[in-house]
Amino acid sequence: MVDRSRSKNFGPGLAPRPHPGYKAARRHRAHPARGPPFSRTERGAMPSSLPPSRRALLAGAALSLAPALVRAQGGAPQAGTAAPGAAVAPGPGAEARPLTAQAARARLKPEPAPETPVWAFDGRSAPPVIRVKLGEAVRLRLENKTEKPLSLHWHGVRNRNAMDGVGGVTQAPVAPGGSFVYEFTPPDAGTFLIRPLVVGGASEPSGRGLAGMLAVEEKTPPVVDRDVPLLLQDWRLEADGTLAPFGQAAFAASSGRLGNALTINGRPAPETIEAAPGTRLRLRLANACNARATRIRFDGLKAWVAAVDGQPTDTFEPLRATLPFPPGTRYDILLDVPGAAEPAGAVVALIGAGMPLARIIAKGEPVAARPAVAPIGENKLLPPEIKLQNAFRRDIAIAGGATFDKAKPDAAPAFTGDPTRIWTLNGAAGRAENPPLFTVKRNTAVVLALTNTTAFPQSLHLHGHAFRLLHPLDDGWEPYWLDTFQLLEGRTARIAFLADNPGKWLVSATALERFDTGLWGWFEVS
Repeated sequence: MVDRSRSKNFGPGLAPRPHPGYKAARRHRAHPARGPPFSRTERGAMPSSLPPSRRALLAGAALSLAPALVRAQGGAPQAGTAAPGAAVAPGPGAEARPLTAQAARARLKPEPAPETPVWAFDGRSAPPVIRVKLGEAVRLRLENKTEKPLSLHWHGVRNRNAMDGVGGVTQAPVAPGGSFVYEFTPPDAGTFLIRPLVVGGASEPSGRGLAGMLAVEEKTPPVVDRDVPLLLQDWRLEADGTLAPFGQAAFAASSGRLGNALTINGRPAPETIEAAPGTRLRLRLANACNARATRIRFDGLKAWVAAVDGQPTDTFEPLRATLPFPPGTRYDILLDVPGAAEPAGAVVALIGAGMPLARIIAKGEPVAARPAVAPIGENKLLPPEIKLQNAFRRDIAIAGGATFDKAKPDAAPAFTGDPTRIWTLNGAAGRAENPPLFTVKRNTAVVLALTNTTAFPQSLHLHGHAFRLLHPLDDGWEPYWLDTFQLLEGRTARIAFLADNPGKWLVSATALERFDTGLWGWFEVS
């Protein structure tokens, strides 16, 4: 098909339709990949007992956090200063900076709740925020002082294949007591995640707390007063504050390991950001949860999306001030702190009645008015258009998981079979020895038709590349780049990308219990 567009921002002959978040748009509610603004995965409440019910699993499960237990935290630092848990990558010629995964303790609920034994980097409960300038190298030596094999996936980075960090595919997992040096220069500016990703063993290191953010700063960044990371994690805790057991097939076969405590930057949510009225903030929002997909809403704030999954886009205001937020997703948000006479603003996760993730409070004398919000600028390394008429095409069917008994609507979903092979892509559970889903030559345009035949929404990630979400008739695509998206049950979505990065790359679930139990496959670019 020939792309028919008239937008200079997205290449000749490629007219993007309105982003589903634009206020003027109306397509979002029916989009096959994004689903309705309030999908059934975002309502209801999750019981603390096991196994979860059908209602709770389909609801995405509200956290059982009483409002009295939600406590505000200290504000983020000024741009250019070290945030709690922040780390700065070494400069040219420097030795690799150690990043040690080890046992630690963290306060995941406000006092008087006890601290929880977790795994953390460098013994700090706050996940690290690695900051580099575009063009600078990342050199980090992972030192594994945990009891499980590890590797670190740089989620969203169009990385060298050997540095993608998939233990068992792109590298050997780092054994307990071992180390591995990650050394690469990110090609793109943007906000990226650091996630443990070992074949068959990713969910436990993540569920115990290992996560981080990589912020690659533009050579000419947008003018903001503060650059604030907000990294979301959720935790499944027992009554005594310890982590609930891992490896439960009932979770892996359904909605994944949904927690009952939320943290932002390693502290109980919400984070409190105090700033003078009119202060311009850049929020780097990232979902590092094991499985929790939600939506986020901006209450009392005029928020502008400047980047999606690390890639810049024309700035837009989200439709109804909400955005989809499955695991692995990142947004760069620009906003100005409201005036002192206005109510405090908040970033809220639409879980149950709403869970505040961050509160933005005006404090101090107003600052001078800032110029209008403007786009960060195009990433000229990404193709201005993808020629779909000659694209290589492959259908990928997602199957497996638990099933529901229609005669018993409140019964828990049931799964019978191999607990290590719960999910499949094109009939095969993910294994390194499997044949590739497809093989293409470098610089081939690829279109994947992904069909979700399961009973659950699926959050999916394309490694090593950024893609466009196509319109149903291949007559254009949404005006933003992605590497992660959510595909609702029973739906098909088509994504297009230029396979310009050689190596073995994954199409994988971002819900890590599903990844561990087969929901991934690989393709090769030669």
